[in-house]
Amino acid sequence: MASGVITELGGPLSHAALVAREYGVPAVVNVAGATVALRTGERVRLDGGRGTVERLEPAAPWLTG
Repeated sequence: MASGVITELGGPLSHAALVAREYGVPAVVNVAGATVALRTGERVRLDGGRGTVERLEPAAPWLTG
């Protein structure tokens, strides 16, 4: 279950953005380096309207590989 969507590629009409909108979850698309910068278990706040992603806290050490 996802509370939001962050992708490295795409735009406002991309499949990820359309599906997120359909399910009512925020999405920020076209975020360069997202898969390198973010790790499993990290908490982030994203604002789909402004297109911002904010890291809330470091990932728990047992969740980062």
